Amino acid sequence: MGSGPAAGSVRARYLVFFQYLGTDFNGSAAVRGAQRAVGVQNYLEEAAEKLKSVVPVKFIISSRTDAGVHALSNAAHLDVQRRSGLPPFSPEVLTEALNTHLKHPAIRVLQAFRVPSDFHARYCATSRTYLYRLVTGCPGRLDVAAMREAAQHLLGTHDFSAFQSAGSPSTSSVRTLRRASVSLDPAGPFVLPQESRRLQFWSLEFESQSFLYRQVRRMTAILVAAGLGAVTPTQVKMVLQSRDPLGRHQTHVAPAHGLFLKSVLFEGLRDLAAGSPDCAQQESRGPGGREAPGWPEDFRLETSGPKAGGLE
Repeated sequence: MGSGPAAGSVRARYLVFFQYLGTDFNGSAAVRGAQRAVGVQNYLEEAAEKLKSVVPVKFIISSRTDAGVHALSNAAHLDVQRRSGLPPFSPEVLTEALNTHLKHPAIRVLQAFRVPSDFHARYCATSRTYLYRLVTGCPGRLDVAAMREAAQHLLGTHDFSAFQSAGSPSTSSVRTLRRASVSLDPAGPFVLPQESRRLQFWSLEFESQSFLYRQVRRMTAILVAAGLGAVTPTQVKMVLQSRDPLGRHQTHVAPAHGLFLKSVLFEGLRDLAAGSPDCAQQESRGPGGREAPGWPEDFRLETSGPKAGGLE
């Protein structure tokens, strides 16, 4: 007793928010083994090696995004166990250290918080928001009214089987979509004036506590189809009610490069250090002791706490 390498050391758990451009990555999750593909998590854990934790640092990511998908603000928790006699890192020092040692310029840690030892970044998330950005030229104007009417049919609690891609490990396809919005956006500072006159930029946002595999990209595709007149808003409702993922209209998936995880929200973030969160679970179990549902591919956007700056 007391002879192990961690004897007398103190473990500290942190919640970190981070952002990335997903173009170069095989998604947010780590890719293990001898494969050439890498995930964002690989770089984060490589940077964390410089913290010299007694136990190797592992990032438990709140929202797992697919290859090519970006994040304005994703989240993860991690444990750092320093040698006996050394105090825990402050959140500010942890943030600076990770950014200093990150070897990929498309990843940045935004902010860190100390949290209780049983906090879990996946189960404690109360909301996730995804943003899909798209552009149309003069011949390709969208019927925004039709898109917004179609989006209304997706709101609420439904079985979203029709918008789930094959390969999802989720045991239930019932989700509650809290928000689905379609808006015309400014061109942005990187678009030339002559181009901005002939292009239109659109944002589609979806908010839920969790999403099914590729649910956001499939919903985006069918809303764009409604905007182009390929389907009617009523047909979108019928697709949802069909629960058939292999139907004529629901097999289309919007490209990954237009999707951003905008935010992952946690209730009472500033009060987490004061006590144990109700959502804390063992990694292999979900809330209530049930097996945890599969990770979604699409996640939420807008940040509570850290500012989601630095990415367009």
